[in-house]
Amino acid sequence: MGCLVLQDGSVLRGRPFGAAGATAAGEVVFQTGMVGYPEALTDPSYKAQILVLTYPLVGNYGVPRDETDPFGL
Repeated sequence: MGCLVLQDGSVLRGRPFGAAGATAAGEVVFQTGMVGYPEALTDPSYKAQILVLTYPLVGNYGVPRDETDPFGL
């Protein structure tokens, strides 16, 4: 079980995914767009932030495998 602890002391529990055993801290920011989530997930401007994608159908068109940005991401 993982948890997100907010500055006001609120604790939100959920199932973590990604790097096993990793701990993260950062500012929570939101991306509300209907499209463009692959770009948001690889955007270096989100460094040290926890990115929340709010559109309910995120992931429906997949993520391109063979494209890389100028940073190699």
